[in-house]
Amino acid sequence: MLGKMRLIGKLLLVAAYTLPLILFQELALRTRWWSDRIAPRLWHRLTLRVLGIRVHVKGAPAAERPLLIVSNHVSWTDILVLGSITGVHFVAKAEMRSWPVLGTFARLQRSVFVERERKRTASAQAREIAERLAGGDPMVLFAEGTTGDGNRVMAFKSTLFGAAYLALDRGKADRVIVQPVAIAYLRRNGLQLDRRERAALSWIGDMDFVPHLKMLLQLKAIDVEVYFGDPISFSAEADRKTVARRAEADVRRMLTDALRQR
Repeated sequence: MLGKMRLIGKLLLVAAYTLPLILFQELALRTRWWSDRIAPRLWHRLTLRVLGIRVHVKGAPAAERPLLIVSNHVSWTDILVLGSITGVHFVAKAEMRSWPVLGTFARLQRSVFVERERKRTASAQAREIAERLAGGDPMVLFAEGTTGDGNRVMAFKSTLFGAAYLALDRGKADRVIVQPVAIAYLRRNGLQLDRRERAALSWIGDMDFVPHLKMLLQLKAIDVEVYFGDPISFSAEADRKTVARRAEADVRRMLTDALRQR
């Protein structure tokens, strides 16, 4: 009974700050009186506190724009983790648009929603990302195209890297900065996670959102480390597949190094 009461209390706490922040964000988007990145970042930080997820940052986001951050993907909580560090916008899967709460904030955070299964729409989606990059919005791309188990990095999909090339056509910059980022879930209650425990924290494929959220709310302190790698310059002469492979290798190396910690 006590555990159920705590769970309900956490959900009520999230509800208590979510509605005011949604209204704050709506006003920011309508009036442009302040940055539309303030409310989402605050919401991500508060929700990580409720979930008991502690974020440790190694390195820093690149300051130069246009900026495309490319990361491995373990769970929907990756959005909270990266969104709590700096003001960014996400390239998210289309179905996320209809998610309760998180989907609302994804829309208000001006995420670009992509339908990865529909290849005919890929060029239009790349153009939208390119417009955002050219306009100065730092964009986050989960380049594997799906979630993994947190123990390895899958092959990066190079298609949406083409957005970096298209952004150069807008004539506002002579290069786009592509920054590899590795997200590593390492400890629970201060104890190192093994491969099985790390996979249990991940959110893979068609898993139901609510049971996974309930599981996370019942856990205690989880430590996740975020590694910002060296920026890669994407110029007009660059090849998107080559850049994708290099970014993939950098993320794999950073994740492997993180998981080997003792």
